[in-house]
Amino acid sequence: MHKRLFLKHSTAALAGALGSFPLFASPATGAAAAAAFPAKPVHLVVPVAVGGSADKLTRVLAERLSALWGQNVLVENVVGASGTIGAGRVAKAAADGYTLLQGGEGVTLNAILFPRLPYQTDEAFAPLIKAVVNPQILVVHPATGIQSFADYIARAKAKPLSISLALPGAGGIAHVAHELITQQTGARVNYIPYSGGGPATVDVLAGHVDATLITLAAVTDHVRSGKLRALAVTTPYRSPAVPGVPTMNEAGLPGFSVESWQGFFAPGATPPAIVDKINRDMQAVLQQPQVRERLQDLGFKVVGGSPLELSASLRAERQRYAQVIQTAGITLN
Repeated sequence: MHKRLFLKHSTAALAGALGSFPLFASPATGAAAAAAFPAKPVHLVVPVAVGGSADKLTRVLAERLSALWGQNVLVENVVGASGTIGAGRVAKAAADGYTLLQGGEGVTLNAILFPRLPYQTDEAFAPLIKAVVNPQILVVHPATGIQSFADYIARAKAKPLSISLALPGAGGIAHVAHELITQQTGARVNYIPYSGGGPATVDVLAGHVDATLITLAAVTDHVRSGKLRALAVTTPYRSPAVPGVPTMNEAGLPGFSVESWQGFFAPGATPPAIVDKINRDMQAVLQQPQVRERLQDLGFKVVGGSPLELSASLRAERQRYAQVIQTAGITLN
């Protein structure tokens, strides 16, 4: 039997997470180093399990980067502790661009949620690029009998904790987004944490768990096939990948908006010339028509942009999510 995930508040963790996110941690080594990059295989560390949206995005880009660079680009799923094990591996890697981290809100959220981490977040990572943005989507197994977002909220309010909700990661963006739903509606569910969107989806498909709130790209095909019933997306706009699915705003939560994102980071001391080189090449890959079409079909919206823009985005999202986490009393040990 699944047990409810109990969470507590950590003021110290909140306070320690609100510093500025650095752009880079070391001076440039010059154009020569960037021109030679990469001269050997590059490792892309995905800190969640195979099969989720982060894994799908990274594998699409890895294939194209390998062709562009003439080097193997290897995807490694390093799972555990809400993504901090994989992040820790990258934080401790040589700062030469050959070991990179796939990351999103979790980079910021974990700094808020964990009282102690094996790295100093503000120094450990150099932002590379915000690759995509995407909705979270609330889906249920058809056997639940829940037909709409209104049904979901009504059941969760009438029978608190009766709905089991698979979390792709404890303390991740889906967890925070659902806490926003709870704060607006009073609807309480039984959180079941997983090591990523892949295993969370498997258990919902099998009927072991009632629902999940997850990045759209992880479940697009299952929604289209009817294996999962989509109730609403968290963005203020509908997704072209599943245009029939309403927004939570349309479904009864005025002003609700959570747009998640996924991107890439290098170790904090990576030379700026290498960071710029990787950013330019990732931008080029994201603009390839076949890549854009594949990612958009999954439900991603291609963004791109500079390391500076990603750094600014990280700072902007901290205050909002810190407030949600503080109100909900979430922390991880």
